[in-house]
Amino acid sequence: MNQFLKAAASPETSAQLAEIGAALLVLGLVAFLANKMKFSVVPLYLMIGLALGNGGFIPLSLSEEFLVTGAQIGAIMLLLLLGLEYSAYDLAKSFKERKSAGVIDVIANATPGFLIGFVLGWGIPGALALAGITYVSSSGIAAQLIKEMGFRKSEVSKRAIGVLVFEDLALAPYLPLLSAVILGVSVWSGLLTVGLALAITGLVILVSFKGSSRFQKFLDPNEPGGLLLTVFGTALLAAGLADLVGFSGVVAAFLIGLLLTGEVAEAARSRLMPLRDIFAAIFFLFFGITTDPSELPAVLPLAFVLTVVGIAGKYAVGWWVTRDLTDRLAVWRTTAFLIPRGEFSIVIAALAAPAVLSVNLQALTLAYVILTAFTASMILRFTRPKLNAKSDKK
Repeated sequence: MNQFLKAAASPETSAQLAEIGAALLVLGLVAFLANKMKFSVVPLYLMIGLALGNGGFIPLSLSEEFLVTGAQIGAIMLLLLLGLEYSAYDLAKSFKERKSAGVIDVIANATPGFLIGFVLGWGIPGALALAGITYVSSSGIAAQLIKEMGFRKSEVSKRAIGVLVFEDLALAPYLPLLSAVILGVSVWSGLLTVGLALAITGLVILVSFKGSSRFQKFLDPNEPGGLLLTVFGTALLAAGLADLVGFSGVVAAFLIGLLLTGEVAEAARSRLMPLRDIFAAIFFLFFGITTDPSELPAVLPLAFVLTVVGIAGKYAVGWWVTRDLTDRLAVWRTTAFLIPRGEFSIVIAALAAPAVLSVNLQALTLAYVILTAFTASMILRFTRPKLNAKSDKK
């Protein structure tokens, strides 16, 4: 106890607490402003991160361990809450009805990224990395946009989520494969890792279909404290163990969310949402802080090209999954949820950065994330249902 008090009283600790508190205060004020403007707060968080990082306007020496851990928890929380919104049955049905969209998504978004990377001379590892960066939409940003813009449980969001789930699950074999290519490990080692990732995914989905009711008997929605700790702890444990075996930790958290349905899922959502909002803000802030703003001008032209190509590719997917709807704006709303790239693109860029020497891949990816997030926010800003717009004014 005395050691804790001494550490807490040190000038360094006090300064770090003050800086972290100030950063969170700024994020909170920006969230209020974004809500007033009916604009997504995500790209604004990214811009604040750029301003507070090394080379920014007001560089702060924030605790790196706090930011890294907070960002990881933020990604886990975003995907856990996304999983709690839907059951495995709903997603399987959506996936079955629109499985062709997954093929179109790969052709329209992964293929252009691979070709651009190859033409730029990045080799197979770099081209494979850029294919992943341009292919995978941000489930985290999409979840935030769906919540902010009032599309929760709408038909448009359901169809967009079906595509996002396909992409996230596609990362199960992709990330180990990319790691194997970049590190130059043997083909058999790469296949073993991919097989293990697919086995974990299949097992969890099978349990969610067959045994979720038994699992939920141990959870009492009338005991909020126990429910909060159990679900949150299980998600962190699953994510940590998944990362250790080469599986995506955030996908594991999403699958944990799928195990819970009904009253338990609703109670868990209501308890976890405040935590999600805090750590998600740190998650997006971390993106910006880890990039030097002086590196962005050199990569902006390529980032603009990737953004234009990425919008066109996601529009093709959005049109395909909404072509049977009578609402003419449904395709643009669905496209807007699919346009943002985010957490997975950053992970891929960090993994592949040593393989791409001709450009700062992390700076390029952050510029790409900001541009796509802003574009998605603007599209949703002008295509929101009139009913929502009227209710916002009241």
